[in-house]
Formats: sequence, C-alpha cells, structure tokens
Amino acid sequence: MKKTFYWIIALLSASCSQISDSRVLKLAHGLDAQHPVHLAMEYMAKRVAEKSGGKLTIQIYTSGQLGSERECLELLQIGSLAMTKVSSAVMENFAPNFKALGLPYIFRSRQHQFKVLDGPIGQELLVQAEKYWLRGLCFYDAGSRSFYTTKKPIYSPEDLQGLKIRVMKSQTAIEMVNALGGSPTPISFGELFTALQQGVVDGAENNPPSFVTSRHYEVCKYYTLNEHTSVPDVLIISTKVWNLLSEQEKKWLLEAAQESVIEQRRLWEISENECLALLEKEGVQIIRPDKTVFAQKVAALAENYRNEPEIYSYIQRIRATQE
Repeated sequence: MKKTFYWIIALLSASCSQISDSRVLKLAHGLDAQHPVHLAMEYMAKRVAEKSGGKLTIQIYTSGQLGSERECLELLQIGSLAMTKVSSAVMENFAPNFKALGLPYIFRSRQHQFKVLDGPIGQELLVQAEKYWLRGLCFYDAGSRSFYTTKKPIYSPEDLQGLKIRVMKSQTAIEMVNALGGSPTPISFGELFTALQQGVVDGAENNPPSFVTSRHYEVCKYYTLNEHTSVPDVLIISTKVWNLLSEQEKKWLLEAAQESVIEQRRLWEISENECLALLEKEGVQIIRPDKTVFAQKVAALAENYRNEPEIYSYIQRIRATQE
C-alpha cells in the first residue's frame, strides 16, 4: 500500500526530538528485525545510549514501516526522518561516484572490499551526497549478490537468456543483467515476493540473508552463487539533523556507528553460513558455477566509464588498493 508523506510525517512528528537534555533520533529501514544489518543498528543504538548516558538515543522502525529506501531518503532530505539504511546502489541516484562500488567483480575478495570501504575511498564517498542533505556514517557488509530463479537453474550466463530478473533501481544493476543476457526489471523489494509468485519476474538477485529473511526461497528453488556484485549498505543521516547535533553528540554517534560495523561483520558471517544451511534444508538447489565466465561477460562495463573521469578514477583507485 502506497504510503503518503502526510501520514509518515504525522507519525514521526519530529525526526530529532529534544526532550529536556536528551535527544531521540528516528531511524527507519526496510529490513526484517532478524536481519544482521538490523541487529547491528540495534547494537549501535545500545552503544549510543551507553556512551551518552541516555542523553542521545535511537528509535528504530523496521520492515519498511515508513516507506521504501527511496522514500526514506526523501524524508531525510526534508528533515522528517533522522537516519536510514540504504543500499549503495540506491545512493548512485544522489552521488554518482557510488556506481564504482556496484560494478560486477570490482572487489577481488571480502578483505579487498573492507580495505576500500574502511579507507580513504570509502570515507570520501560517505560525504559526497551532502549537497543533497544526505551524509553517510558508515558502510555495512551486504555480502555478495547472486541469482535465484523460479523456473530453471542458472549455470552460465546463457541460462539467463529470456528471463526477467528483478534488479534494484540502479543503472549499474540494469547494465549488468543486460550484459549477462537477462531482461532487467526494476521492482521495489517490498513488492518482489508477489511478483515472483505471479510470474511478473522469473528471478532476482541478492545475498543469502536477504534471500532467507524475505522468504523468497519459498518461490525460488534455484540459487546460483555466482557472486556478481558485493554492493555494501550505507547508514545515512539527514544533514539537517546532523547539523543540529553538538560536537559531543556527533562523536558519540560516529563512534557507535564504527563499533557497529565490527559487530555487523561478525553477525553477517554467522548469518550467511546459517542461511545457506537453511536453504539446503528447505530444498533449494544451490549451484556453485564457474564465476570467471560471468566475470568475462561483464568485464567491459567498467570501461564504459572512461568518459566519466571522476567515476573511472574511483574504479582505478579501487583496483589499485592492496589487500
């Protein structure tokens, strides 16, 4: 059901409530309450409260209660919501340099990805949407995205021919599925289960925890671990809210966010292993293909950015980062 800003703003009343000498920040996202990224944000909220002695607290709304990722970002822009978690693919629409993070097989390993995100490249990207009233606080690990389908297994890119594959509203994701031979179909995550059930799309692509918590495995019985992209999640705060915080409050929040990154990576590894075991138990066929044939099909996508020097510079810097 389509949510209106009038209802959401009435519910929120204030994204950053000041009660005597305490402040409450409201954070909304689209994930299930059992998702490791949500659990990490709960950990962050706990650490903020501990560090501040209760003077700064975070109130979390789960499961898309306050809208889609894009709707939450729009609420941040007008200051009606303090914080949200979005995929970095969604951030491409506000800060184009994020496209470099969504390129297929741009990261050589999980260690390489963390080195990029934790280093100068990641820190630069976090603040690049400030002119759109959005400021990144940290990156969360969202694992690697792989294809899952309803009708047939995917062993090679040729098997994607003629299949409608749901993608995020990201130009990079659309170009990738096109390059692999599929038909990219942007659909919001909240509408995807029904779209898979009704055959509007033949499959989608996501990481194991999201595949499980969304219960898409009830419809899709084939999961191909080709791990084409490792698109991180981003914790975002409204700059309208950020600018209201004192230096001490900013310090508490940033410290707690960084601590939650460490906790989230620990939780993610556990969750990923548990989810793959659950999928096998539920009768999902897990396929581990030769990833090089997928990588070869999409290798040219990075070169398409030669005419966009800033993005291409980030691509080159990511490639040059040592593990």
